[in-house]
Amino acid sequence: MKQILVTGGAGFIGSNFVRYFLKNYSDYTVINLDKLTYAGNRKNLRGFRNHHNYHFIKGDICNKKLVEETVKNCECVINFAAETHVDKSIDQPGTFIRTNINGVQTLLKAVNKFKVSRFIQISTDEVYGSIPAGSSKEEDPLRPSSPYSASKAAADLLCWSYYVTYNTPILIARCSNNYGEHQYPEKIIPFFVARLLRNRKVPLYGDGMHVRDWIYVGDCCRAIDLIRKNGETGQIYNVAGGNLISNLELAVKIIDILGKSREVIEFVEDRPGHDDRYMLSIEKIRQLGFSPDYDFAQTLEETVNWYRNNRQWWKFLNRKKIKERITKNTNTE
Repeated sequence: MKQILVTGGAGFIGSNFVRYFLKNYSDYTVINLDKLTYAGNRKNLRGFRNHHNYHFIKGDICNKKLVEETVKNCECVINFAAETHVDKSIDQPGTFIRTNINGVQTLLKAVNKFKVSRFIQISTDEVYGSIPAGSSKEEDPLRPSSPYSASKAAADLLCWSYYVTYNTPILIARCSNNYGEHQYPEKIIPFFVARLLRNRKVPLYGDGMHVRDWIYVGDCCRAIDLIRKNGETGQIYNVAGGNLISNLELAVKIIDILGKSREVIEFVEDRPGHDDRYMLSIEKIRQLGFSPDYDFAQTLEETVNWYRNNRQWWKFLNRKKIKERITKNTNTE
């Protein structure tokens, strides 16, 4: 039985990818290595816990010994493990450097040592920085604006250096904003839904005209799998859905789906270094046979309704986050 390692497989995109892979490949064992920080949740994979082709390991990608033990029999490693919340990176940049850079180096060294066939680094459109018009292409310069995007850009460059220096079989997927089920409610869609369901206002940074390109997580998982199967090592592939929309427009759509008044929108002071616009060219991955399948309006409504019908899921995560903060504060005193 072939083995694939998915790191961060209890998080949002990672858990969706694990479900996708187990449904489509019966000849693989999926090993899920996840530290289970506040954003990781084993309940995201509840239906697969006892799947005969699935194995969960709780652990940190910065743990060299554990990573080597986990990687050594795998033919492919896909790294979803990361700190991803921009606001948190502004307050706690060191955490992002540790996981997003040092953790990637630990994985790369293990991939080299055990001659793994493929290492796929999951990156972000944010590494390109804000562009006023057009679309970012894979060969464009990197201009990250936050500690989060800088840590992801650094990881991309580290992967490239390992390819050039050690011939490590790396591939990089730079993904636009994902949405769908099981996304931690610090991100805009579940965050807004949770606030609206509790009859609270939804805060929008600045004038709300920051523009993002959205892709449904099911399309993103399929794109990553195409990169795994057909991508050329040493290459970067942009992954996007082509759904360009401002944060204000997105908020209005969510409000309308839930039947709330638009007066709940509250404009707040913008965050430092907030990028105005991201947009990715996906011509390169189209050559692998990819095109987005899911309709944005339909899947956005389905996503909002999933959070509406699964309140206990995000309420549990909020309690988990509070508990983690209490534990952390106790340990540091």
